[in-house]
Amino acid sequence: MNENLFASFITPTMMGLPIVILIIALPAMLYPSPNRLVDNRLISIQQWLVQLILKQMLLIHNVKGRTWSLMLISLILFIGSTNLLGLIPYSFTPTTQLSMNLGMAIPLWAGTVITGFRYKTKSSLAHFLPQGTPTLLIPMLVVIETISLFIQPMALAVRLTANITAGHLLMRLIGGATLALTAISPATASITFIVLLLLTILEFAVALIQAYVFTLLVSLYLHDNT
Repeated sequence: MNENLFASFITPTMMGLPIVILIIALPAMLYPSPNRLVDNRLISIQQWLVQLILKQMLLIHNVKGRTWSLMLISLILFIGSTNLLGLIPYSFTPTTQLSMNLGMAIPLWAGTVITGFRYKTKSSLAHFLPQGTPTLLIPMLVVIETISLFIQPMALAVRLTANITAGHLLMRLIGGATLALTAISPATASITFIVLLLLTILEFAVALIQAYVFTLLVSLYLHDNT
């Protein structure tokens, strides 16, 4: 019986109802809060990481851009914890769903664009036509710049989806090969198992890097519009 490689990417259900909302809300429950626990090393490390990330993200922003600090830190924590949660066996990774990633990317991108047209109308419109453009190329460049603007949220969502999905598929393939080789050639199975361990470590890094890249690109879009 052939196993569907994409079975782990199907939204799980309980009694016929999708439970993706509960899965999405789970990472937020994993972060301890000083309101519920006495300050300890875990909360201190959490606060230190939040401050470090905010310092790096907001270094290039002005006062208007820094008002998005809560949104940016919440975004990177949510995506990073969701990606890491998906590495647990028999779990589900919501960020492998393009619809969910588009649901995050489009409102954030639209918010930065609307902010730009509200506070920097001339500069935002000037992006559609670079200075010194020949007259004959003006219509073509306006169309190209408009298309590139609307592609930005698609690029955000597709990049995150492709990286997380590709890593999970590769781990699934190597894991299946390791189980199949166990009965045939234990020596070869041990080699593939080592490769699987190294790939798992790499996926931990990719899960955090992709969360940082997604948030950093949103931050750069915001910087261009404030």
